[in-house]
Amino acid sequence: TAWAFATHGVQAPQLFGAIARASEQNIGSFTAQGLANTAWAFATVSVRAPELFKAIAHASEQRIGTFNTQNLASTAWAFATLGIPDPQLFEAIRQESEERIDTFTAKNLADTAWAFAT
Repeated sequence: TAWAFATHGVQAPQLFGAIARASEQNIGSFTAQGLANTAWAFATVSVRAPELFKAIAHASEQRIGTFNTQNLASTAWAFATLGIPDPQLFEAIRQESEERIDTFTAKNLADTAWAFAT
């Protein structure tokens, strides 16, 4: 739902608040794509949800090996876009990205580089 609203540029603060609360409670069931898409959606509509992003960071660190290159780039981009620092998450993304750098698309490379430079 958050991804769909963000894709269409719909500003729905109350809905995003409800999504954040529900996501925090269910973060353990999110896939790598679900984590990345949720972070991307909130960043795309500029909704800061610190507790949700803390939960996304922790879950992402635990599952970083299951992230594809787009998930890695999108997650880094989302945290950087909202200005949410998480050194442990960025270290995990760095390590995983270095191992698979040859498989990144040009967009993934650009988004990841931008996130780390921000």
